[in-house]
Amino acid sequence: MSPTEMAYRKTALGGASGFSLLIALYDTLAGDLRRAAEAERRNDIGTRCLQVNHALLVIAFLEDWIDRGPGGELAQGLQSFYSSLRRKMIEAQAKRSATILEEQMKEVLDLRAIWQAMEQPGASTASAGLGSMPGPYYPGGSSSMYENNASGWSA
Repeated sequence: MSPTEMAYRKTALGGASGFSLLIALYDTLAGDLRRAAEAERRNDIGTRCLQVNHALLVIAFLEDWIDRGPGGELAQGLQSFYSSLRRKMIEAQAKRSATILEEQMKEVLDLRAIWQAMEQPGASTASAGLGSMPGPYYPGGSSSMYENNASGWSA
């Protein structure tokens, strides 16, 4: 990422909500996977490894956000998703498969779309495709950033 892109992201995220930050992490993860797949197709192993390593750091950060206590089904589902994603990325490197990396990028973008739908005012977890599960835990916030009430979810 160029210094200009970094400056833009820092400015854009300055007043971002929890969902916006989460979506930005998914964007970063998808970009890492895309660049890794492109590098694999060019037979640029060094760049592929750098991109996969960064993607693994992003996954670790996302996993750290999961509230393993009262998180319920959502926490378990996210943990399973991140574990599977990590395994598939390692498999892609072992098999030297750009296709596997691109498939994982699609999975990340699909989940990103669900979180983006949740960011919309009045959105509920059911309408976004997450069922009736609570939102993720965000460091620096309360233990449950999203409150479940009769009218749905609110930030």
